[in-house]
Amino acid sequence: MRGSLRPRSRRTLVCMSTATAVPEASPTQSAAVKEDVAEDKPWVTIVWDDPVNLMHYVTYIFQKLFGYSKPKATELMMQVHSEGKAVVSSGARDKMELDVQRLHAAGLWATMQHDT
Repeated sequence: MRGSLRPRSRRTLVCMSTATAVPEASPTQSAAVKEDVAEDKPWVTIVWDDPVNLMHYVTYIFQKLFGYSKPKATELMMQVHSEGKAVVSSGARDKMELDVQRLHAAGLWATMQHDT
């Protein structure tokens, strides 16, 4: 019959209801929690060579921010200049984040990473 509505078969209804059923999570299922062992490893702050800052300025910043002596600050500055980078501090992640922010505020290029 054309134009008339025929009721759907029971089989179609069953298939539709099972296809749209949302599975429920059982309370016995749990996500595995991975321990973060990286918290125990120290972090380091790295200063990178840049074409902008003068050598004596970088030495001055290392002295002011980290309390290095002039010879130690000069040694680190020369390492940045000759090798392209130098580790200037190490410790907890929060402290290294602060050191990176302070170096950025002084105009130096700095990052942090896990010490290997």
